[in-house]
Amino acid sequence: MATKRKLITLPSPTSEEALQLMVIADRAMLKFRGQGDELESALGMLFVGRRYGWKVLYLVHSKRTVAKYEAILGIDVREFFPETGPLTPRSMGFRVSEVIGNFWKAVSGEVKVPGRRQLDDG
Repeated sequence: MATKRKLITLPSPTSEEALQLMVIADRAMLKFRGQGDELESALGMLFVGRRYGWKVLYLVHSKRTVAKYEAILGIDVREFFPETGPLTPRSMGFRVSEVIGNFWKAVSGEVKVPGRRQLDDG
């Protein structure tokens, strides 16, 4: 039997939000020197972070990778993105970290979180 998917609707960005994202992306593309896949991944983090929040970014990426992408984008994810976003419940790692009660232990790997990078219907 197929399970019913939850319908999630996301508000469109305001003109100001869209412009801010494009300015950050364009600036990163103009100043970047290095491997193209790193730029592409950093740009992906920019768009994923606005809907999932910075906590999910730290569960999906290592602290070192987040720092590398922050440098590419010229942002601090903890200041730029909300802690959580409308799609945060889709993160298995976030749901498990809520149950164990210590987000940073899940991020550091001190507490093993199976599927911490998995995004699903929650």
